This record gives sequence, structure tokens and C-alpha cells, in this order.
Amino acid sequence: MSTFRTHTISVTTGSTETVADLTADCEAYLREVADGGDGLLNVFVPHATAGIAILETGAGSDTDLLSALRDLLPADDRWRHRHGSPGHGRDHVLPAFVPPHATIPVIGGGLALGTWQSVCLVDTNRDNPDRQVRLSFLG
Repeated sequence: MSTFRTHTISVTTGSTETVADLTADCEAYLREVADGGDGLLNVFVPHATAGIAILETGAGSDTDLLSALRDLLPADDRWRHRHGSPGHGRDHVLPAFVPPHATIPVIGGGLALGTWQSVCLVDTNRDNPDRQVRLSFLG
């Protein structure tokens, strides 16, 4: 019989573009709910201007991602969505490129990530520094 458990964490991203590593939060949550079992962890950010990515952190990939997003989605006046900081409309396009969710296999109560993979919140919106991330375990 499967069980479904869910929990929301708060993440403060500040006033700059951010890639925030959530891996430790995900692992801590699984220690509470997975009971050493197998299943799926879904990570979801219920915001129109943020996304969830699986990538390497600490070796420059997180900075490279933000740089690529700046090139792809420049913070200028081209966007029709115009409230907030200049170029804020691009933040509303971000989830089309960095989706607001990721689902990760859980094996033996732990994340089945590759060696260099981390679960990250990607937030380019400088106007909203307080984010909620929903962690849901089905096992």
C-alpha cells in the first residue's frame, strides 16, 4: 500500500538571481517520511517566477545557468508583462525553460541522484525573496 506525505519548506532567495541548493532539505525530509523505503519525491515551487532544476552546484554550473538565462531572457523592456523591477516579465517566462517541478526516484530512503546532481530552486525574480517549496513523497 502506497503512502503520500507532503511538506512545505520556506526558502529565502534574497534580492539577486539565485540557484539555491535544496538537496539537504530533500534528504532531511526523506529521513522523516520514507522509512528507508522506495518511492518518488516530487519537488514543486508554486510560484509563477521560479523553477526547479537538477544540476551540479559549486563548480560553476549554477553561475553558468544564471548567465545563460540572462542571455536567453534579458531583463530589459521587451516584455509585455511590465509590473515590478525592470525586465520582470522575463521572470514569468522562466518556468517555460526551468519547470516549476522535478520528480526524483527514492531508493532505500535516499535520493537516487547522480554523483554530481543536486536539487535546486532557480529564482531570477528579485522582487520576491521569500519562496515556498512543496516536497511530496509517494512511497
